[in-house]
Amino acid sequence: MVAVSVAFNISGGHVNPAVTFGALLGGRISLIRAVLYWAAQILGAIVATALLRITTGGMRPLGFSLASGVSEWHALLLEIIMTFGLMYTFYATALDPKRGYLGTIAPLAVGFIVGANILSGAPFDGAGMNPARVFGVALVGWRWSHHWLYWVGPFIGAGLAGLIYEFLLIQPETAPHTHQPLAPEDY
Repeated sequence: MVAVSVAFNISGGHVNPAVTFGALLGGRISLIRAVLYWAAQILGAIVATALLRITTGGMRPLGFSLASGVSEWHALLLEIIMTFGLMYTFYATALDPKRGYLGTIAPLAVGFIVGANILSGAPFDGAGMNPARVFGVALVGWRWSHHWLYWVGPFIGAGLAGLIYEFLLIQPETAPHTHQPLAPEDY
């Protein structure tokens, strides 16, 4: 919630490459802006994880892993579902042009869905949802187990949510009907 809040006035709250991908597919940001956001998100995650390693006396981050008995395909499905919910929430509160006052609670709503996803998903696969965050931990801790699913799942989930919300839920703006007065010869 805090990360989205502090980034809201700068990037619209984009702190997650998957969310940026969903906004890109929905046409809410340009490809150039998305690439710049992705670079910043990944760099930020690497720096944050490196600082965490330094401040903990060199402890190596554990990284993300699957619980015993959880297959990669189940974890992939979980990542898709969790990130779909995250992107849907982001769209409804931060991107929907008709959100009105709801936009003021976007960071809080995003924080709540991320918290709920962590509580429900962490016991199974660590609840990645954010490829940059997972990448920073994997790089600094040099732990790459099942890393692909923490990119593929969130990108599929956010992409689906972005497309569905943009093209099925946001109704296209229609021009207001204006009455044209009749010309004198039409009377």
